[in-house]
Amino acid sequence: MLTSRPPPRLRFREAQRRCKLPSTFHTMACSTDNSLKINIGDSVVDVSGSPQVTQLDLRRAVESTPFKQWIANLKGPRGILTPATGGGASCSLRKVAIQSVDMFGQRVGFLKFKADIIDEATGRHLPGIVFARGGAVGIFILLECNGETYAVLTEQARVPVGRVLLELPAGMLDDDAGDFVGTAAREVEEETGIHIKSADLVNLTNFLDKSTGQQMFPSPGGCDEEISLMLYRSHVKQEVIDSLQDAKVLAAITLYEMAKREGLLPAPPNAPDLSNL
Repeated sequence: MLTSRPPPRLRFREAQRRCKLPSTFHTMACSTDNSLKINIGDSVVDVSGSPQVTQLDLRRAVESTPFKQWIANLKGPRGILTPATGGGASCSLRKVAIQSVDMFGQRVGFLKFKADIIDEATGRHLPGIVFARGGAVGIFILLECNGETYAVLTEQARVPVGRVLLELPAGMLDDDAGDFVGTAAREVEEETGIHIKSADLVNLTNFLDKSTGQQMFPSPGGCDEEISLMLYRSHVKQEVIDSLQDAKVLAAITLYEMAKREGLLPAPPNAPDLSNL
């Protein structure tokens, strides 16, 4: 059992990548009724703000990384606006209504909007309510000590579900460019005392089929969040185990088990083969 101090609360501030918007996308001047127009390819789309959204926040919204990534996804491989012949859904975007913008300092943190998207073949409106928060990363930390394997989880009070949950160390990615893996490793060491080298992290989501974009979408019916899962394995001394909070691991480690079973994981550095765990 893991014992002692409360579980670490980890923060990851760096972006895994900077989203670049297609050159066919640009904004036009705001009008007096708190709306603006954006060009997406050959189409001009009206973007309006609800009464509580200022013109400044409206422009911040359409220039934010989550909104840009959403537009890029619409036009990308298997995109909703991409023709069916190209693997997409052959839909059209008529308008977007920005309903709320939550700022994290100087950047857009959360964005809620409603998109009016129509299936061109049937004329049917697709469900279009979007909670945009961008990408996130989770780190699955496995520590082996005296023949036992432990997973490090964090305890988080989650207001949306009204409960305290045990979770993998995870955090949102922001708009800053940088060495995500290296910074994540430093953050883990600062918060837990566990030294992690960038080269020791394995991206589990890279084992997904490329058609998935090699990302996990936990709630694609309403949220744009895409998650990368990193794996870290190490042998540690008993005092490290004793310094961490007791936690039971939920059996939701499908990607790790699949990768281990298929022999896709490299051996931990300076450690024996753990494939028989």
